[in-house]
Parts: sequence; C-alpha cells; structure tokens
Amino acid sequence: MELDVETMVARLGESLLLQGARMATAESCTGGLVASTLTDVAGSSRWFEGGVVAYDNRVKMRLLGVPEEILIRHGAVSQACVESMVHGVCELMKVPVALAISGIAGPDGGTPEKPVGLVWMAWRINRRVWSREFRFQGSRLEIKRSSVREALLGLL
Repeated sequence: MELDVETMVARLGESLLLQGARMATAESCTGGLVASTLTDVAGSSRWFEGGVVAYDNRVKMRLLGVPEEILIRHGAVSQACVESMVHGVCELMKVPVALAISGIAGPDGGTPEKPVGLVWMAWRINRRVWSREFRFQGSRLEIKRSSVREALLGLL
C-alpha cells in the first residue's frame, strides 16, 4: 500500500523526535512546497527548523553557499548543485538533517540535455549525503507534487 504524504510527514516527524533532531529544506523548483507540506502537520514546529526557497541562483550562492563555479560548470539542476545546497542549508540552519531540490517543472525551460521534469534531490543526515536524479511527467503542479513525495520518501 502506498503511503499518503501526510502519513509520510508524520513518520518523518516521529523519527526526528526520537533522534532528538531537527531538519531543514532548500528548495528551488518546488518553491517551498516541501516546507509547506511539512508544516501542514500539527506539531511540526518540534522538528522542522525552516526552509530556504532558493529559486534564483544568486540566492543559492548567497544564502546556501553554492559556489558559482558549480553553477557555471554543472548548472542549477545538477547533482553538484543539490549536494552543495543540502550542505549549505544544514550549516545555515544548524541542523543535522536536510533535503534539497532543484529541477525544471516546466512547462518551459527544458532542453534536450535537461528536459522538463528533470529534478535532482539530495538528502543529508548528519554528515552522510546521498542524491538522486528523477524524471517526472505531467503538468508543472504534478511535477512539483511528485518531487515533494520523493523528497519525503528519501528521508524515510
């Protein structure tokens, strides 16, 4: 049986509380939808520190410390960028757990190399980081919702 998003958030919150940990988010293409989804659950203030919507590359660099070289060489929608974002938000918020998302939600902005629906995510628990590329289909909102779901699953 597939978990609904509310159940995933509740489980994530319970896990963080058991560990005595708090988490943060760094989002680009989802525009804060992960943070919004986390705070839809009562009691999330006990384990959710906050989030950064780094939609513009200047915000990625200024707030999250993403090196300009990464953005020039790999682009904002890349493994290198989301891994830098997840480290940056952990440092900024002083938390051990975080997730970062950057992608192309469409309907415009895609290229043959980086099509609409391409989303990179990175997760960090303590010093361990992992990342993954996704290729979602659908409307802009469907791509954002699919991204939220996979981002949460990555921490469960």
